[in-house]
Amino acid sequence: MKNVLIIGSTGQIGSELTLKLRGLYPEGSIVAGYIPGFEPEGDLLESGPAAEVNVVDAKQIAEAVAKYDIDTIYNLAALLSATAEKYPLKAWDIQMNGLINILEVAREKGCAVFTPSSIGSFGPSTPHKDTPQDTIQRPTSMYGVTKVATELLSDYYFHKYGVDTRSVRFPGLISYKTLPGGGTTDYAVEIYYAAVKGEEFVCPIAEGTLMDMMYMPDALKAAVDIMEADASRLLHRNSFNIASMSFAPEDVFAAIRRQIPDARMRYEVDPVRQAIADSWPDNMDDSCARAEWGWKPSYDLDGMTADMIAHLREKLCTEAI
Repeated sequence: MKNVLIIGSTGQIGSELTLKLRGLYPEGSIVAGYIPGFEPEGDLLESGPAAEVNVVDAKQIAEAVAKYDIDTIYNLAALLSATAEKYPLKAWDIQMNGLINILEVAREKGCAVFTPSSIGSFGPSTPHKDTPQDTIQRPTSMYGVTKVATELLSDYYFHKYGVDTRSVRFPGLISYKTLPGGGTTDYAVEIYYAAVKGEEFVCPIAEGTLMDMMYMPDALKAAVDIMEADASRLLHRNSFNIASMSFAPEDVFAAIRRQIPDARMRYEVDPVRQAIADSWPDNMDDSCARAEWGWKPSYDLDGMTADMIAHLREKLCTEAI
């Protein structure tokens, strides 16, 4: 990687990944692709080039790739799980028609492509404990359907046209920098904000609901490492299970209480999010990622919690000034 286009650069992952890549490749062009209304600001705007690139506009993608001599595209444009259930046709348009546009440009211009999949690509009939790398994938949400189709389509372009497609299945992602928007696992970010603010957290996910989660620094590392991995070692491509920690709402609440003893939480279950959560694995087996490209996370629940709370206290104090 040298010249990289990040489509969806102002989102939860993209805003942090763009800055990370600019730090790793200072001699390259790391282009922040955005759509009107979601323009880059602050460090994201000032630290490198930006271009209007709508994933459903093939011409804009091709123009940005040509202008900046792009060799790698990170395709992060998506509607998250709960939002995709509200707008299923829009989700399909962004996630599938957008992917076709990117893959066609990549085929013509010789770009590598990273399009993340998700824990949401699994469904109720998937083994929920130690979910294997290769297993049944029959999701019941539009988000999940698009993620399975993304994996298959990316593999097709690799085998049919030689496009260097690679991917990981992200679990729920937790970050203090950028709030998520419309994901089933969002509660695991929101609970930290509530605790640091001294507010009671109303949890939309039922007690005992296990889901894989990951701290954003580990997620960013995975997104970079998979694209830098030796292609000759990759038996899989689209998409690798990656895992870090699995917990239920009461587990993360207990970890927070160890740092903030007066934190408060009650349950008010959202049936839409709960149904999606119930269809997902409790934890994924990521042994293939570890064997094929050396994946290894750095954070566990307590380590992440201490870091989240320290950074949120600093962030929220600064915003209040």
